[in-house]
Amino acid sequence: MSTITTRLATFNDIPELQELIALSVRGLSTNYYDQQQIESAIKYIFGVDTQLVTDGTYYVAEIDGITVGCGGWSKRNTLYGGDQHKETEDPLLDPNHDAARIRAFFVHPEYARRGIGSYIMKVCETAAQDNGFKSLQLGATLPGVPLYEAMGYKAMENIDQPMPDGVILPLVKMFKVL
Repeated sequence: MSTITTRLATFNDIPELQELIALSVRGLSTNYYDQQQIESAIKYIFGVDTQLVTDGTYYVAEIDGITVGCGGWSKRNTLYGGDQHKETEDPLLDPNHDAARIRAFFVHPEYARRGIGSYIMKVCETAAQDNGFKSLQLGATLPGVPLYEAMGYKAMENIDQPMPDGVILPLVKMFKVL
């Protein structure tokens, strides 16, 4: 297999990343969520959080110049969701007391199970640690739970996230000490 590389996402990447996110959710979530949950989540929750792009904490993963995944970390309070899920500005976290957030991980379904998610995760964990954070927290989709568990994250709480159309999306809040 070719080498996975990461680079910081730019605003020019957003249209391609939105397409990747929808492909990822539709392709990798069918064993965990029904079609209504998948489509509702794409509309109301999953998407690029442009604050991560602005903060320089969102990464694009590529193999041979092809975008195959994305994911990031955050020094802000939001646990999950793209721009369409947020209503207010996202306050900064204190690395001495708060856990950094792992955010918006998606892999192209044709490249799934090739180590892309793990690779991006290591990049994010290192960056968060370099910024003084001692722990990490995330809101995992059900298809993401096995990856996060394999990376040492522990489930803290099950979340039933209601969406504006009345559909409920089960998520898992997870935590890891660095």
